[in-house]
Formats: sequence, structure tokens, C-alpha cells
Amino acid sequence: MGNSALKAHLETAQKTGVFQLTGKGLSEFPEDLQKLASNLRTIDLSNNKLESIPPFIGKFSVLKSLALNHNRLTVLPEELCKLKKLEILHLNNNQLTRLPSSFGQLVALKTLSLSGNKLQTIPVQLCSLHHIDVVDLSRNQIQNIPDTIGELQAIELNLNQNQISQISPQISRCPRLKVLRLEENCLELSVLPQSILSDSQISLLAAEGNLFEIKKLRELDGYDKYMERFTATKKKFA
Repeated sequence: MGNSALKAHLETAQKTGVFQLTGKGLSEFPEDLQKLASNLRTIDLSNNKLESIPPFIGKFSVLKSLALNHNRLTVLPEELCKLKKLEILHLNNNQLTRLPSSFGQLVALKTLSLSGNKLQTIPVQLCSLHHIDVVDLSRNQIQNIPDTIGELQAIELNLNQNQISQISPQISRCPRLKVLRLEENCLELSVLPQSILSDSQISLLAAEGNLFEIKKLRELDGYDKYMERFTATKKKFA
């Protein structure tokens, strides 16, 4: 992509606070973007060939939304965690295996999408995000849901299309979790904690495509309590 085209994009971004440059085959994060570090609220560099994010990402002090879907990222810089205003982070279809250790410092983060990466565990840092609403970890290589999950503040957790065969009963303690998606994993009915049904906030449990017939779920103790929450929620949105 030519310098003149990039310059035009930068000039527009200066006026609008939005920098969008998708599907242009970029292999590097544009250096010149630094000049707009104090006024960009949205950056979208999806569908490119980025292999890394430079440390200067930490300078974007008013950034609210960052989309880097469909790139080639294998690691994220710790500096990303300085973005105290960041509310939306989309990193679908990259090659990430972990998150930066200080990821929990993204205090404003509400939506996190990490679908289609190479995560093998649920990052413990997510439990430090106090304003998180939606976490999408679908299409990764996650094998179990650990005890730490009980501290997760999310309202919706998507774990579809992983390799999950174990779930900690602590998931029932998530204070705000309403929607739990576990479709197409490796779950036996016997490993599904009964407390999800009888003693949690979860009002939508999606569990099709596992190692049990979905109708067997209805025979479990606590299913009636789950259905009460399910029905109440449906009425609310009807």
C-alpha cells in the first residue's frame, strides 16, 4: 500500500478518531499511527498479515476499541495492558497461545474475542477483569475449566468447539454468568457439575454436540431449577 493512501487514511483518522485499514496485506503495524496516539478511539487492522504489535500500542491513551482479527499474531506485548480506556478487543483467528501477564490491568474491558486461536487453557488473567461482559474463547484447544473460573465476572462465556472434558464446579459461583456455551466439546454427562443447573445464575446452557444426548440433561437433579431461570429470562426478553 502506497504512502499517499496511508497518509489519506491518517488524515481521516485525525478528524474522526477512527483508523480502519482492513484486508490490505499489511505485515507491519503502521509506525505513523503513533502521531495519533492521543486522539484515536478505534483501530481496526483486521484481515492483514501482522505478526506482532509494537510496544508503542501502550501510548493510545483514549483507545476504546481494537480489532486485529485474521492476522498472524503469536504473542501480545505487555504494553497493550496500559490501555486503561479499552472496552472492546477483537483478536479472533490469530495464533495466540497465551495472554500478557498484566492483562488483568485492562480495567475498562467489556468484550474480549479470542475465537480461533491456540489457547490450551483459560487464561487466569481474565478473572481480574471486573467489567468484562462477554468472553469468546471458542475454537481453541482448551481441555478443562479450572477452579479459578469462579472469579470470572463475565455475563457470557463462549467455549464452543474446544476439547473440554473436565469442568470445575466453581463455575457455578460466577456471580454474573448467565450464558454458558459448551457446544462441540468432549464432555460426558457425568462431568457436568450438577450445581450449574441447581445452584448458579446460568439461564442459558448450550451443550449440544458433546458425548451425551441432550435430552439426558433433562433427567438430572436441578434441571427444573435451571428451567425456571431459563423461562424467566425468556419472558424478560420477549
